[in-house]
Amino acid sequence: MTTLRPGLIEKTPKKELLMELKFDSNGLIPAIAQDATSGEVLMVAWMNAEAVRLTVETGEAHFWSRSRQEMWRKGATSGNVLTVREVWVDCDGDTLLLKVDAAGPTCHSGERSCFFRRLEVV
Repeated sequence: MTTLRPGLIEKTPKKELLMELKFDSNGLIPAIAQDATSGEVLMVAWMNAEAVRLTVETGEAHFWSRSRQEMWRKGATSGNVLTVREVWVDCDGDTLLLKVDAAGPTCHSGERSCFFRRLEVV
């Protein structure tokens, strides 16, 4: 499990809470992006400590790409930036909820949300 180093979150209010985040064995924590107004879940992605720091410091969602093994800022190429209003930490400290304003479709497919396919429940 990875923890944030104190130097990463120097200017952040409630930095003590950020210091308690529980990253997995790969140094990652899942982050759910939720529309701050409607409550719609837009996407789930992974953050490392640097992505958390950049998100908190810039107010724009940054994530870690597991497939490309690199940092990415949501909307850097598409323009569909996620402006972060709030970051919430779950009770176990191992999942983040980002309440965001989306500048356009969130999904790479062009859909507003990555959750546009539904399984029927009997």
